[in-house]
Amino acid sequence: MSAPAIEIDHLVKRYGDFTAVEDVSLRVAQGEFFGFLGPNGAGKTTTINAIVGLAQPNSGAIRVFGYDNHVEWREARRLIGLAPQEYNFDRYLSIRDVLIFQAGYFGLRGPKVKERADMLLERFGLASKAKDEYTRLSGGMKRRLTLARALIHEPKLVILDEPTAGVDVELRLELWQLLRDLNGDGLTIFLTTHYLEEAEELCKTIAIIREGRIVTQQSTESLIADGARLQDVFLELTRA
Repeated sequence: MSAPAIEIDHLVKRYGDFTAVEDVSLRVAQGEFFGFLGPNGAGKTTTINAIVGLAQPNSGAIRVFGYDNHVEWREARRLIGLAPQEYNFDRYLSIRDVLIFQAGYFGLRGPKVKERADMLLERFGLASKAKDEYTRLSGGMKRRLTLARALIHEPKLVILDEPTAGVDVELRLELWQLLRDLNGDGLTIFLTTHYLEEAEELCKTIAIIREGRIVTQQSTESLIADGARLQDVFLELTRA
């Protein structure tokens, strides 16, 4: 049996006297489209930071495709692509070079990296902007560039933090289809979003976190089995 894409056991993260995440455990299967929901300040970003190694847990264990992300951190992080909500591109690089530069963090260089960068720019509709600085891109193009950068090193897992925040409805639907296609190709996707219809449309499994604790983790189908919209379920669980 293959190892889960993400396996978190009893994660605790404190900042001084404040406990941001308390005893969080969850599993994300390989190839799954997983939604991680919760109100602002619930612990979503802290959990993501712990998965990718940006936050050191006080206790608990995290494994990525079976690799301990503390002991075997190189192997674990090589398998993860992160698409953050905030734009953090180097404004002095062309968008093609943004991708090539990112690949260098994973020890990837040479013609194959340039070929993959060109392929991703083409797939994401950015090829005509390859020589432009990111400041010249529209908001939707910046979102697509964020996702392309997360994929440059061919990860098996992509973590998306609010990937469609601030984009119009047409582009949101376009990005949904792109994410479905990537998941259909076998990519595991871990999604945070405040658009509940987005989670309902895309995610196979949903976990809801509140005040640093997991309130529920189950299939999207089960969550809405009684005919309720996910928004109603979400509000009920987060108010409980």
